[in-house]
Amino acid sequence: MPNSRNNNSLRSYKGVAPTLKEGVYIDEAAVLVGDITLDENASVWPLVAARGDVNHIYIGKRSNIQDGTVLHVTRKSPSLPEGHPLIIGDDVTIGHKAMLHGCQVGNRILVGMGAIILDGAILEDDVILGAGSLVPPGKVLKSGFLYVGSPAKQARPLTEAELAFLPQSADNYVRLKNEYLQESV
Repeated sequence: MPNSRNNNSLRSYKGVAPTLKEGVYIDEAAVLVGDITLDENASVWPLVAARGDVNHIYIGKRSNIQDGTVLHVTRKSPSLPEGHPLIIGDDVTIGHKAMLHGCQVGNRILVGMGAIILDGAILEDDVILGAGSLVPPGKVLKSGFLYVGSPAKQARPLTEAELAFLPQSADNYVRLKNEYLQESV
């Protein structure tokens, strides 16, 4: 069980509370509200604000959401029947102070510090998004590339070393959250 047993970090909204799978770590200074699922070994660090109030948020296995990040969604409406949930795949590293709003992030992704990803944007698997980059609404970032800038543009293909680093980055945070969970016992 995560450290959130006696934690005000998890709040329900309209009777729906966050769902935590095995091995999840949530820092007590984070706030998660509503329809949010954290899959196995995910971690959420200090000052993260995540609101699954008008749609749902899913955070995949071994993914980490670093300090100061904001996660939100777009409501369902007649013109957008499904709205835009926020879907984060497996082995994803979301850098400090990033903002993700109603987008889809594939597997083995690194989102740099301070990056912003807006409604309907899709990051395919195996992507690095540089620090401070802006992904406009509806933009698709193709697999296997580094993207930088505002708006984000494809800079170059990822190297073999960068591709190998993506799951390693997530694994580093799994080890770190395990150390934090040991401290809270």
